[in-house]
Amino acid sequence: MKTVIAVLSTLAMVVMLALPAAAIDIPSEVTLFKNVNVFDGKNEKLLEGYDVLVVKNLIKKIDKNIQLSNTYEVDVKTGGYKPIGHGGMCDFTSSEPKVTVYEPEKMVKKEVKVNVIDGKGRTLMPGLIDAHWHTMFNFWPVSKVMSVNFGGLSIAAAKHSGEQLLRGFTTVRDVGGNVFGVKMAIDSGLVDGPRIYPSGPYIGQTSGHGDFRGPNDVPENPGTPLDYAQRVGHTLIADGVPEVIKRSREILRMGASQIKAMAGGGVSSLYDPLDVTEYTFEEAKAVCDVAKTWNTYVMIHANTDAAIRMWAEAGALSVEHGFFIEEDTAKLMAKKGVWWSMQPMDAHGEDAFQFENPISTAKYEACVAGLDKVIALAKKHKVKTAFGTDLLFDPKLAAKEGKFLAKLKKWYTPYEALKMATYDNAQLLKLSGPRDPYPGELGVVKEDAFADLILVDGNPLKNLDLVADPGKNFVVIMKDGKIYKNTLP
Repeated sequence: MKTVIAVLSTLAMVVMLALPAAAIDIPSEVTLFKNVNVFDGKNEKLLEGYDVLVVKNLIKKIDKNIQLSNTYEVDVKTGGYKPIGHGGMCDFTSSEPKVTVYEPEKMVKKEVKVNVIDGKGRTLMPGLIDAHWHTMFNFWPVSKVMSVNFGGLSIAAAKHSGEQLLRGFTTVRDVGGNVFGVKMAIDSGLVDGPRIYPSGPYIGQTSGHGDFRGPNDVPENPGTPLDYAQRVGHTLIADGVPEVIKRSREILRMGASQIKAMAGGGVSSLYDPLDVTEYTFEEAKAVCDVAKTWNTYVMIHANTDAAIRMWAEAGALSVEHGFFIEEDTAKLMAKKGVWWSMQPMDAHGEDAFQFENPISTAKYEACVAGLDKVIALAKKHKVKTAFGTDLLFDPKLAAKEGKFLAKLKKWYTPYEALKMATYDNAQLLKLSGPRDPYPGELGVVKEDAFADLILVDGNPLKNLDLVADPGKNFVVIMKDGKIYKNTLP
């Protein structure tokens, strides 16, 4: 028998402040993809002529000729505290009495409308994953990013995240910057965008790749306030074992799913030559030890072989960039299960990165020149390899995210490239263990996996260039069971 608690409308708000949040009864979407060829993200062979049923946010069934009526029964939660009456609980102007009713929560069956999408032989594949993405820094020049108000930057980042989702990237590993507000807005449905695995502020040493202070800001006086980039949580500078331990714990406290550490010289920073190894072994091990105590891992920005080897020995599990990896270090990475997160960059041409400073341009060209050699070593020694873009400070380049994935055809088959950008990248993300913000299977089309799906007009396993033009070739884009794009008639 239901328990009913009634209160006058004038007291309803007071009562509700003291009660648990109401259970919201919203019918879940159900989508049935008919007659699609499925690339599951893991296996090269397509499943031809299959149907895929999505219920709520999960893939429920993959089979041929799935039969459904126009509606489908799903489990929904009912009950909780609800306003009853014509004007609603908060309408104090109406003379009609209002009440608040409590019904015990329970699961019931409810019929919902089925969205049927006839794929007509098109390819259904997992949503793409970018393992090296800067949500906060991909759309404006570095000078503007470093000087803009954090609120304005976050709004712009949220806008551009919606554009990224429509490129078919349903998940990203954010590799530095205070992305927590944008992630919250996406996860709560305030704005559209991909799932975000946040690193939060990257940790670096004085004069390291994360030190973007001005040329006259050192030597630092005791008690000097943090610069703006540190105050808002884009980066944190720490020196010495006690300080890196404290800062690493602060980063995890903020909600990072993994720690990003600056382990060697960088391109966009002016005070750390590429050959520099950043942090001592003791400091590096301290960062990695903190990550282990939180059951997650450390990813490192590094290019030179010496820096990569030292941090791999200290316990880091993901190497970002790594343009100068040598053979012995590639062997060490394979032995320790350390990932190489690579970015297919061009040294020259229309897709080459552009910098406001000639020092950064020279560094960039030196790095990219080593890419062919490292890819060969990684393939030879079976180093676990992830795909990312690292598109920074340029909205025109950010819009080419899919084109950068297509660039992998220079070294990999379409299957190898697509597997890297779906299933393989998902395995890297899952190294965050219990810090994983999205427990469940990503990067794969299988039953009970998250329904992050793309319907491609064509077969990208035969023509990888299809991913370079998502506006034309991605006719349906779904994330977490919700359709964000459908251009089919």
